[in-house]
Amino acid sequence: MKNNRTKLSVLVFILFLSACKSEKSNTKGDNLSIEEVSYFGQKPPGLIPEVFAPGKVSINGRTESTVSFSPNMKEMYFDAMHEDRITQIYFSKLVGDSWTSIKKASFTKGNKKEELQPFVSPNGKRIYFVALDSIFSDERVWYVKRLKDSWSEATKLDSPINDDKIFFPNHSKNDGLYYYDLSKRKTYYAPQKNGQFIEPQEVNISMGHHAFISPNNDYLLVAARNNEDENRKDNDIYVYFKNQDKTWSNPINLGTAVNTLLNEKVPTISPDGKYLFFGRDENDTGGGLANIHWVSTEVIEKLRPAQ
Repeated sequence: MKNNRTKLSVLVFILFLSACKSEKSNTKGDNLSIEEVSYFGQKPPGLIPEVFAPGKVSINGRTESTVSFSPNMKEMYFDAMHEDRITQIYFSKLVGDSWTSIKKASFTKGNKKEELQPFVSPNGKRIYFVALDSIFSDERVWYVKRLKDSWSEATKLDSPINDDKIFFPNHSKNDGLYYYDLSKRKTYYAPQKNGQFIEPQEVNISMGHHAFISPNNDYLLVAARNNEDENRKDNDIYVYFKNQDKTWSNPINLGTAVNTLLNEKVPTISPDGKYLFFGRDENDTGGGLANIHWVSTEVIEKLRPAQ
């Protein structure tokens, strides 16, 4: 009888240990799954750039560029241009642990010919984007406001920003709107006051376009023609770090960790600051076709000057 009790106790203890190991294993698996689900079901990259969602978001034979996630990582927006040379915004939403099929946003409901460069605001309440009827003629910032389960009608932003032709609106968690002025060929910043973007100020940087401010407002990414080799004509991505006196450092090429002999362009950072997204040409034929790539922002942090 005593032996039977001893055997039973040993069996119960073994089953308990097995259950603990199983629970620990499942928890680890769930954590990995959550991280992958947050980025459209893609396994996050390390220090080597990878094509983002090949065959789903990045499709060979068309041009994809700007991608933006909502702060809670449950919505994804990106733009793509097809053979008709018309750029439109597309989106997908996370429902449960699955992303919905990709659909066209059509924020202006056809009132503008093209919609591009979406940016979900840091509080998730607006999506800013550029809309136009003709390239290099009427590019302006528009936005939609979040409703309960959808978005409002698109509205052109009432701000001095829209007094000129502009591209690539975006802003950090506690800052104004950054954008590129197509007429002046310079980057500007419009402070936010009482919910409005007031008189723009030129950003004091030496070169670059399609500037994107980091979520914490501590560095600025731009695309620019390679500045190290006068024989090269391709665009690379550069970073400006914010100095302690609020000025910007000299531009630093992200180097071969990100840049190639092809064009790299339209950099964005995920809301959590973990990943750099950017466009890269599919080939060197000059056709403009591009896929979205992503890489850990550690490639940026490795370049940060000691202060």
